[in-house]
Amino acid sequence: MTRCKGALATIVGTALTVALSTTSAHAVGVGNDKKPSTGDPAGNAGSDGTLSASVSNIQVSYPGGGDGGGKKGNLGTVDSNWEPPACWYEPAMTSEQLKKFVDTDGGGDVGIHHSWWGKGLWTDHYRDGKPAENFDLHSPKNSVSEGYKNYNLGKKGYFWRGVAPDPDASDSWDCGRIMFWVDAGEVPDDPNAPTPQTLAEYSYDKVKVPDTKVELKPQAKSTVNLPTWVWLDKGTFQDVKVRAELPNTGLWAETTAKPVALHLEPGTEDAETFPASGDCQINDDGSIGTPYTKGNAEKTPPCGVRYLRATNGTPYRLSASVTWQISWEGSGGANGDLPDGTFETTQDMDVQEIQSVNR
Repeated sequence: MTRCKGALATIVGTALTVALSTTSAHAVGVGNDKKPSTGDPAGNAGSDGTLSASVSNIQVSYPGGGDGGGKKGNLGTVDSNWEPPACWYEPAMTSEQLKKFVDTDGGGDVGIHHSWWGKGLWTDHYRDGKPAENFDLHSPKNSVSEGYKNYNLGKKGYFWRGVAPDPDASDSWDCGRIMFWVDAGEVPDDPNAPTPQTLAEYSYDKVKVPDTKVELKPQAKSTVNLPTWVWLDKGTFQDVKVRAELPNTGLWAETTAKPVALHLEPGTEDAETFPASGDCQINDDGSIGTPYTKGNAEKTPPCGVRYLRATNGTPYRLSASVTWQISWEGSGGANGDLPDGTFETTQDMDVQEIQSVNR
């Protein structure tokens, strides 16, 4: 067996963890649209006939908004200790697909940290029944996987393999098994077998929420000691749903992001927010705050900010971040909650000294 995914010394010294970020989201990809060189689907084989440990077969859809259309962005979690799954196993190929893959002399990752290049390595284990080592980084000795006879042709099921959003992350070594057989309709008895929660956490990175550009009165220029009204029109923020399904397993999860509050940060200590906490509740109709109307210039807004000192050439940066509560439900009646997410935008605010203004 050839191990080509980094030297062991590098692996042992790795202290990386998978963080919720757009980088990790793009590394995984959405579903699998790759095909081997023969043109037939073969799990997560690439277009050049190779297998990639960072490409998942999970299929993502958007039954309720959040499809990335328009100006939207990914959530950031408010819980710095929360981590999405570092790795999991999933179906990759049928016995027939594996045989065709090997016959085309494909190469690639037989496991997250195992690369087999050359037909002989594949045929030794999956055709001729020769044993091969898994890679058990946390054990003193690697376990051994018994070989297969003629790719298990004639049997119903799939060869499963490990997938990791970030193969260099230390926890991805928990999925150290090389590609292994699972009968049809079954999920492997392994602590890193996929579950509905795995798919829900995978979906978290795929949630795209609307931009948080708020309406202001006055717009972009405020006056010392007079409140600036902040609001968002009704219907701007609605629940966003993302569904993830893992083909050939019956597993699915639907993750829902529900907007619950808008938080204002004036960008200076010389300011007051309304309410004092800076947390403006989202109304039942999806609106936030109350639109400014003529004659309200000196009234206290339900959502807003009052600047106490003028800017001097450099505008304040008014930050508006929406908190989204995340829940999920999945196959088999599974359900749960994930850490709240936030999405933030900033707007320049010039503040003038004039004490009276015509509105």
